[in-house]
Amino acid sequence: MKRILEKIINDNRVWVKDGELASYIPELLNADKEALGICITTLDGEEYFAGDHNTKFTIQSISKVITLMLAICDNGKDYVFSKIGMEPTESAFNSITNLESNELKKPLNPMINAGAIAVVSMIDGENKEEKFNRILRFAMKITGNDSLSINEQVYLSEKATGDRNRALAYFMKSMDIMEGEVENILDVYFKQCSIEINCRDIARIGAMLANDGVLPWNNQRVLSREVTRIIKTIMVTCGMYDGSGNFAVHIGIPAKSGVGGGVMAAVPRRMGIGVFGPALDKKGNSIGGIKVLEELSRELDLSIF
Repeated sequence: MKRILEKIINDNRVWVKDGELASYIPELLNADKEALGICITTLDGEEYFAGDHNTKFTIQSISKVITLMLAICDNGKDYVFSKIGMEPTESAFNSITNLESNELKKPLNPMINAGAIAVVSMIDGENKEEKFNRILRFAMKITGNDSLSINEQVYLSEKATGDRNRALAYFMKSMDIMEGEVENILDVYFKQCSIEINCRDIARIGAMLANDGVLPWNNQRVLSREVTRIIKTIMVTCGMYDGSGNFAVHIGIPAKSGVGGGVMAAVPRRMGIGVFGPALDKKGNSIGGIKVLEELSRELDLSIF
């Protein structure tokens, strides 16, 4: 497996030159555009690595999967999806127009920014510190990494430049979708996106989902089968933003991307995959990471379709 992964990484490094770093969060411009790495965690707990797998990066929108898990556990799926839809979107992940123009009159899904911000408002906690600490502790649990923390520079950069997210949040507040104080919810959201991880961390989250909510390294159940089924389904339809359909056709794995360059994938009953490549395509997905996953899916016949 290691030889396969090393070959796939080397085959696809050429693609990173066609991507760009995320510029709307200035601190992310400090990433190495040419980095590309992968980790696979099997359901037997075996782990395989190649490329820049140890490089740390911020989790960004992959954190939306974590907060959706918590919100459903705290409130039940019916309540969560009374506030947020389950539908894919053709618009960008930070679109404002589709929030008002869609017939649902609520965020189309929890993987776009509007939906994810609304999800944070539903997580239990007396204040913003308690909400974020619950998110961080849960992230530690499902990665098996007790040393997770936020990248303070990225957090401050996101907070300073997050005006579009503020616009989305205040609009949702006016529509009674948001619960709690808007600025406090946004602070939690900016912090959750700034949690620093590596390929292994997100591969382990993928492995837990692939294992129907059971951690492969200690056999502890952390989510019900029903919640993991919901999460994986939404990852297939919405996890790669407005590139989700193309991803499903060519790769066919439940996955979630982040503009920090990560892609977390879950192959049901087989493995979790974490890929990192900060050079992004026009839809905000890792250009090298997608190519790596495409070749890996062909090589190992991973598509669920």
